[in-house]
Amino acid sequence: MNRKQLIQQILEKKSFLCVGLDTDTKKIPQHLLSEEDPIFSFNKAIIDATAPYCVSYKPNLAFYEAFGLKGIQAFEKTINYLNTNYPSHFIIADAKRGDIGNTSAMYARTFFEEYNLDALTVAPYMGEDSVTPFLQYDGKWVVLLALTSNKGSHDFQLTTDTDGERLFEKVLRVSQQWGNEENMMYVVGATQGKMFEDIRKIAPNHFLLVPGVGAQGGSLEEVCKYGMTKDCGLLVNSSRGIIYASNGEDFAEIAALKAKELQQQMAEQLLLCGK
Repeated sequence: MNRKQLIQQILEKKSFLCVGLDTDTKKIPQHLLSEEDPIFSFNKAIIDATAPYCVSYKPNLAFYEAFGLKGIQAFEKTINYLNTNYPSHFIIADAKRGDIGNTSAMYARTFFEEYNLDALTVAPYMGEDSVTPFLQYDGKWVVLLALTSNKGSHDFQLTTDTDGERLFEKVLRVSQQWGNEENMMYVVGATQGKMFEDIRKIAPNHFLLVPGVGAQGGSLEEVCKYGMTKDCGLLVNSSRGIIYASNGEDFAEIAALKAKELQQQMAEQLLLCGK
C-alpha cells in the first residue's frame, strides 16, 4: 500500500487506528482453547469485529514465535485472512528486525515476498546497510524505531552527543538519507507527549506509528496536538485496551465497542484539524 492509498483509507474511515494483535493464549477467552487453532480463532473474531473502525493491524511476532510451529502457522493464517478479506487494511509486522545486509535482505524477503505484508518494524542500531535492504520493495514500508514508549527508552534514546543532539534525533535525521516519506515511518511512543514537537521539527511529514495509547497511559489528544500533520501522519496502535477488553464469550463484541470509541475520538481530532 502506498502513501496516497493509506491517507485515503484514513480519510474515508475517519480513523487512524491500528489494532495490535498481541495474542496470548493465557489471556484469550478460555472457551477458545478447545478450538483447533485458538490463536487464529481469536484473531479472526477480533479482525471481523474491529475492521470497520481501524485502518491497520499489527501482529507482534513474539506472540506467535513463542508457540513454535503452531504459532507461526497461526500467524500465516492471520495474514492470509487479512490479505484475502480485508485487502485495504495496512498490515504491519512488529518484528523489530535489523542485521547485516545479507541477513536483512532475507528478512525483507520473508515479510514482503512470502507474507506480502505492507510494513515491518526495524531497529536502526546497525546503520544504513542493515536498513536499506527493506527499502528495495515498491509499496512496502520500513517502520524505524525512533523514540519508544518503554521506561528504558531513556537509557540510550535521549543521550546526547558533544553537539547536544539526542540519539533519537540523529536516527531521524540520518535515516532520511536512506528512505523517504513514501517508504519510511517512525515508531514514537504515545507516552512521549510534547516530545512529538521535537520529532516534527526533524521529520515534519513522515508517518509515525504510535504505540502506548490506552493501557500504557498515552494521551490521544496530546499525540494529535503535537504530532498530527496535514495528511494526518499518524497510525495510533492499541492492543490490550481493545483485544483483551473482555475475556468472556462477548470478547469480540466488546473489542468492537472499544475500537469504535477510539475511532470516534480520532474522527473528532481529524475534524479539529480540518480533515
